[in-house]
Amino acid sequence: MTNRILWILMALLAIIGGVFALANPLAASVAATVIAGWVFVFTGVFQTIAGFRAEGTGAKIFTILLGLLGIWVGITLLGHPLKGMVALTTVVAAMFIASGIAKIVLSFSLEDRRFFWMILISGVASTALGLVIFANFPVSAATSLGLLLGINLLFDGISALAMAFTSDGQAEGEA
Repeated sequence: MTNRILWILMALLAIIGGVFALANPLAASVAATVIAGWVFVFTGVFQTIAGFRAEGTGAKIFTILLGLLGIWVGITLLGHPLKGMVALTTVVAAMFIASGIAKIVLSFSLEDRRFFWMILISGVASTALGLVIFANFPVSAATSLGLLLGINLLFDGISALAMAFTSDGQAEGEA
């Protein structure tokens, strides 16, 4: 199987997943919450194991406690996915606002003004998106994660499709 075919298959899978996520954002939000829960559990387990191997008492205790916290967050998300969805949506909205404000401040501090407007508009858009999520809370908690997942999957699929038709998407010796 050539690289081009792999890129196309990956693109189609991402685009189909994105369409399904956008068609049912509530189910996609729950799925994103469950995936996040499992990621917290697994990273927490690995961090706890790494903590036992850490040098120094302080580093060992701190690493183990952070690992156990990750496991607890993951189990909580898996045990209460709807409450977890609300919590994750709150965090995502706060991150949009924080990163938007940071981009706005950055845009005004740039010495090279060629990219001023792009960074400023990106900052305003991120801040506005975070405020829209908070303004529609708690209704937005049911769909925001799924919509963001769907949009991300669509863009991932489009970029993978673009890669399939570039020279970088071809295997050695492939024409």
